[in-house]
Parts: sequence; structure tokens; C-alpha cells
Amino acid sequence: MDPVIQGLVGGIVIAGFNLLGASLVFVWRNPSERALNGALGFAAGVMLAASFTSLIIPGIETYSNGNPVPVLFGMTLGALFLDRADALVPHAHYLLSGRRRTDAANPPEESPVDDEKLAGVVLFILAITLHNMPEGLAVGVGFGSGDLSTAIPLMLAIGIQNVPEGLAVSVAAINAGLDRRFYAALAGIRSGIVEIPLAVLGAYAVLTVSALLPYAMGFAAGAMLFVISDEIIPETHTGGLERTATLGTILGAIVMLYLDISLG
Repeated sequence: MDPVIQGLVGGIVIAGFNLLGASLVFVWRNPSERALNGALGFAAGVMLAASFTSLIIPGIETYSNGNPVPVLFGMTLGALFLDRADALVPHAHYLLSGRRRTDAANPPEESPVDDEKLAGVVLFILAITLHNMPEGLAVGVGFGSGDLSTAIPLMLAIGIQNVPEGLAVSVAAINAGLDRRFYAALAGIRSGIVEIPLAVLGAYAVLTVSALLPYAMGFAAGAMLFVISDEIIPETHTGGLERTATLGTILGAIVMLYLDISLG
């Protein structure tokens, strides 16, 4: 029942979901843009609902006695942190815009490596890794709070949305011309592995300094909301398939709300 150990397990679980998503390229050889749009919209919906049901609302009502200031302050810091981090690590929007049309005679895994595209993929993987940081922190903070009815749905929600993220990284790597799906999947795994130490850190921090809890919950929520608004939604609304992404977002929010109610 040690919250830090629970945070470690939670970090491993969500990283495992990322591994699952990254490994889908072994069986789903060339997912369409429509499918990726829908999957990423679903991830955005899950994150959006989880930010409120598992972080913002519990942070205000339970851990700061109805005072919204600590959570709102944390949200501001979380959004500013991601904004500055994006400025320091500029990256290409490579999730869908970098996809390359292929046919049976020219499958992506047999194409030569495109150095320019590969550079874009590296930046994209760095960006996804950066954006996975608040997710790992959120899971750790959830378990550090000691409230499993909040922590477990949050862990599952972030794990579920890690699946399309992991898949997207692998697809981007393949589109750059990497000729082995193993390397593409490895790129996806690497983007999510940062979540494990941050989950442990989040649990340890709020367990050691309990007054940090509402600020930490707000920080994680603000960072995730920044990712949704700045990255996922714009990325899925640039190729003429925004309706698919929108429906995916609604479905993701419904799934997260169901998880929160049924498990909480």
C-alpha cells in the first residue's frame, strides 16, 4: 500500500500501454489518416475529461477545501512550463502531415531513409516525450494522494490514450523510411518510458510535502490541457478529416467519464 510503489506500478502500466500502441505497427501495417485522426481525437477526449474529473475537481473539492486558488495556480504553471518547453525544443508537427502515400509496390518499411523526414521524426519523438512528462506526473500525483478511486481511473485513462500516441510515433518513424518496424516500435517505446520515473517522483513529492498536492494536480492538468489544445486538436484538424477527430474526442470523453463513475 506504499503510494510510491503504487506510483511506480502506475508508471509501468501507462508505459506498457505506450508499448502496446507502438507495437501495433507489427499487425496494422499502414493505418490510414482517418484512423489516426480518430484515434488521436479519442486520446484528446480521454485527457480532457481526466483533467477535470481526476485532477482539477478533486484538487479543489478534496485537497484544498474548496479553495480553487492552489489548483488554478498549478494549472497556470503547468501550461507555462509546456509553453516554454515547446519554445526550447522546437519540433515538427509530424503526426499526420508527415505521412507519405504508399502503394503495394512501395511499402513504407522498404523505403530508403529520408534524412529530412528522419530529423522531423526525431523532433516529433522529443515533443511526444516532453508531453508524456505531465501524464506520468499526473499518475504519480494521483497515487500519492492516497485516493485509489481517483488514481486508478486516471491511470487507465492515461494508459488508454497512450495507445494512439505510441502508434503515431511508430507510424511517423516508418514514414521517414526506417526499414525495420522494430526500430519504429522502439521509437514509440522510448517516447513513453519517461513516464515511469516521473510517476515515482510525483507520488514521492506529494507524499513528502502534502501541501503540494493541489498545486501538483493543477500543474498536471494544466500541462495536459496545453497538449490537447496546442498539439492534438490542431494536428487532427489540418487534413480535412476534422469530423472524425471530433467524434473521436467525444467518444474519448464518454469513455473516461464512464471509467471515472464506474471505478470511483
